[in-house]
Amino acid sequence: MLQPLPECPERSDASHRIVVVASRYNDEFVGQMTQAFLDELSAIEPGSSAEVIHAPGSFEIPHLAARAIESLRPDAIVCLGVILQGETGHADLVASSVSDSLCLLSVEKLVPVIHGVLLLGNREQASARCLGAEMNRGTECARAVVDILRSSKAITSR
Repeated sequence: MLQPLPECPERSDASHRIVVVASRYNDEFVGQMTQAFLDELSAIEPGSSAEVIHAPGSFEIPHLAARAIESLRPDAIVCLGVILQGETGHADLVASSVSDSLCLLSVEKLVPVIHGVLLLGNREQASARCLGAEMNRGTECARAVVDILRSSKAITSR
């Protein structure tokens, strides 16, 4: 069931460096999620910057996210992709591998990793979650990354 977006954090003049790793596969959906992310981040934290790195597909996202953490030293990573169910179990395997890898990466490197790689049943579900202005998971990911960075700062500033 499609859930509403979380509440928008208050605008801040904080400055964070964020890397977005976005899949080129299913770009008609991922591209719109990426743009929604960039628009929302700009509205919430105009002083923050986001660099977009493109992965061939969702499976390659964890590798590029790890490389970005090592080389670019961002404050956070946001991963965006769309995996559509097919007739085989391949989509489930990819989604599970990506989820496990992103979780492990975040915990091991102590860098927030926002998981916006969606496993969806069909193109209609992808349209509902990626193409709308009112309900776009890219917007949700922008709100999540701002929220986690603020929470992390609150812990480390004690």
